[in-house]
Amino acid sequence: MILLQTLSTDSLSAADSLAMGASEESIGLLDLLIKGGYMMVPLYLLFILAIFIFFERLITLKKASTNSAPLMDQVKVLVQSGQTEKAKILCAGANTPVANMIAKGVERIGSPLKNIEVSIENVGKIEIYKLEKNLNLLATVSGAAPMIGFLGTVAGMIQAFIAIAQEEGMVSPKLLSEGIYEAMITTAAGLVVGIVAYLGYNYLVSQVSKLVHNMEYSSIEFIDLLQDK
Repeated sequence: MILLQTLSTDSLSAADSLAMGASEESIGLLDLLIKGGYMMVPLYLLFILAIFIFFERLITLKKASTNSAPLMDQVKVLVQSGQTEKAKILCAGANTPVANMIAKGVERIGSPLKNIEVSIENVGKIEIYKLEKNLNLLATVSGAAPMIGFLGTVAGMIQAFIAIAQEEGMVSPKLLSEGIYEAMITTAAGLVVGIVAYLGYNYLVSQVSKLVHNMEYSSIEFIDLLQDK
């Protein structure tokens, strides 16, 4: 009986010590990010780049998406009354893609209608290029980050197996597991960066598409105005 109690006490003590050891060895998120290895550095840089491009484009698109209906109404009144110079000044003050297109159209009033359409389309292409600036780079980040993460995992696994091969005698399960999970960190980080960049890219593309539709509608409305004039 005394022996059983002693064994039970020893078992409980061992379990408590194991639990304490597990709690002491618990790994936080920051520890994981640090243990990812040198391949985490380009992933950090790509993440910062993706966040910067997303918010920079978001601010630009927000400014460009100003409601153009009031501007078009004022331009109609000024053009119909022959006040083209005031219409130009009004468009220059708005400084949006739609305003820049309409300003070029107002500037070309008096030319053949086909020439005015071509001029507006050329300005529209330039404005679309400005709106889409750096979006290709964001798409590149969304594809490159997971591949860099996989590369880091492969490199980490190679290092882990080299360390295992250099061990004499039985390989410690802890050594094996540490090498594998540290190698897998870069894959997880690469996927996170890639997903964030991919979602940001698709959102920005949808916003650009809305702006392009608005630009096309405004240009058609302006051409119709000149035809009725």
